[in-house]
Amino acid sequence: MGIVFLILFIGIPLLEIAVLIQVGDQIGLWSTIGLIILTAVIGTGMLRHQGIATLANAQKQLNQGAVPARELFDGLCLLAAGALLLTPGFVTDSIGFALLIPPVRELMRNTLGKRISHGLQNSKFQSQGFQNQNFRDQGFSNPQQSGGQSPFGKAGSWNKNDDTVIDGDYQDVTESDKDRLN
Repeated sequence: MGIVFLILFIGIPLLEIAVLIQVGDQIGLWSTIGLIILTAVIGTGMLRHQGIATLANAQKQLNQGAVPARELFDGLCLLAAGALLLTPGFVTDSIGFALLIPPVRELMRNTLGKRISHGLQNSKFQSQGFQNQNFRDQGFSNPQQSGGQSPFGKAGSWNKNDDTVIDGDYQDVTESDKDRLN
């Protein structure tokens, strides 16, 4: 993962410099600088408009008692778009403008959602395998294979529908401030 960031931190600025040189060679220095400023201004305006709309949608979802997951993802994309649009260069501006397009964000959301879901299913499977391996390594049988009995108590002994209340009393045994100072 570290090598990917290293390549990004070195590769993107080099690519930006190459593109800026090529564009500057075609349209001139001042036109290139003006175009960079123009993309930043237009991007900031679009970002503000979409950010307010996303915030309003998130508030609406919260008022309905729903989790605004879609709006949170859109907000993160808009945050990244803002950072990219304010970074001088045409490559980062292109990526930033792409993040401002709702269908692009939806495609990213769906793709990442599937990858995360798949990763969670794999990690759940692996953690169950690890847990069962730990039982065997410690001389215990697999709780799923031994009739649901684990070494830590009866499996399934807690019932979600059980409304039993356990009442208890406590006594504060911490020292008073005076006792600690003496």
